[in-house]
Amino acid sequence: MISSKTRICALFGDPVEHSVSPAMHNVAFAEKELDFTYLAFRISEEDLGLAVKAARLLGFRGLNITIPHKVNVMSHLDELDPLAEQIGAVNTIVNKEGILKGYNTDATGFLRALTDKGVNPADKNVAVLGAGGASRAISFILAREGARLTILNRKEELDWAVSLTGHISEHFDVAAKALELNEANLKASLNNAAILVNATSVGMSPRQQQTPVPASLLCRDMVVFDIVYNPCRTRLLREAEEAGATTIGGLDMLVCQGATGFEMWTGVEMSAAIMKEAAAKALEV
Repeated sequence: MISSKTRICALFGDPVEHSVSPAMHNVAFAEKELDFTYLAFRISEEDLGLAVKAARLLGFRGLNITIPHKVNVMSHLDELDPLAEQIGAVNTIVNKEGILKGYNTDATGFLRALTDKGVNPADKNVAVLGAGGASRAISFILAREGARLTILNRKEELDWAVSLTGHISEHFDVAAKALELNEANLKASLNNAAILVNATSVGMSPRQQQTPVPASLLCRDMVVFDIVYNPCRTRLLREAEEAGATTIGGLDMLVCQGATGFEMWTGVEMSAAIMKEAAAKALEV
């Protein structure tokens, strides 16, 4: 029941029609019998400032921020969590009595999904494919935890990877190098990598038959984390399972970052399993 006391949380992005976040959060609110609701709003880049101002004025409890606003939204906030400031992107906002503070739960959600599988990235060699916004959050949290990073990106965007590794080195005393994403560099990087992270969109629906890594390079001793969540089991994950590797899917990261935001807004811990079931059902529609 929506009432005059119902607290509102929302997603701002462009587009948002594909998002499973409303289904995931509203099931969680119902499960915990909380008087909250979650909505999604398509907000253009030029209207972002007005939308954030309106959320503050209307007393929204919290926001999720998605593409293309994760960087630009920072200038409209009152405070930033140190990790979000280091990463240079925000995807979760908490409104505390009119003060808006930004966080990056993409990073913490990734780490939570990893550690939930019993994987500790400290002192591990990690190969990260891609150098976009998702890779930035993931690479920073891995560096903070003490992983040694190799970030591979397409030749035409190699400077993104170089910039990212340089930025990481400014904040953390860990090894981080950038390489062009080609077959030779991929093979060499995976030869001694304990963890492989696909932070690109390769394999995402409707191109689910694509994979960023040949099956021959996957092995039993590897942890393979694919952040693509549609489909839930990408070709990369299927082939990694066949090779005997430990696999983690993008839905786990999505749910973990969502559960973290939920707990920030409500002060109530939430089962990631319940949110995952709701998200998976929404993807099937």
